[in-house]
Amino acid sequence: MKFTPQLKGEQIDLLMKALLTLTTTDEAHRFCEDVMTIKELESIAQRLEVAVMLNRRATYQEIAQKTGASTATISRVNRALHYGADGYAFVLSQLDKEV
Repeated sequence: MKFTPQLKGEQIDLLMKALLTLTTTDEAHRFCEDVMTIKELESIAQRLEVAVMLNRRATYQEIAQKTGASTATISRVNRALHYGADGYAFVLSQLDKEV
């Protein structure tokens, strides 16, 4: 099934290409710290941790206690896991391969 992104354009494509150039954790840290605010980086990291915990079948209460995420954020991530573009699913499977 072909994926059609909701956001498309030259700027978005440039960002996606830039992300694909990163090959180490150090490179990723450097780029993300330059391109995102601390709050944006923390929010994205929190959502990824929420996705990991949801994937491991943790409860909303457990996730909220560990991550500090609101139930609205947990619900949004859960919805993306089940009905989104499969981005979380792909990344989580790739991360599982690294462990």
